[in-house]
Amino acid sequence: MKDLRKVVVEIEKLTTNIETNYPELYRSLDENPLTIPTKQNPHIDKEVMQDYLESLKQLLKHHLETHKKAK
Repeated sequence: MKDLRKVVVEIEKLTTNIETNYPELYRSLDENPLTIPTKQNPHIDKEVMQDYLESLKQLLKHHLETHKKAK
């Protein structure tokens, strides 16, 4: 359970960072198909949360690569 808690804390930190620093990306998070469960009562465990965390990291990475600020 401790590992799951760490993953959840990391998700919270990352989503807070996105919300604060990339509001245009944050608005699209609730529309992200990865956040919509396909089952009525999905099973949530460390692996599922880790996958979600990785998807958030990839989403932010892609956003940063495609929206580089002009200097």
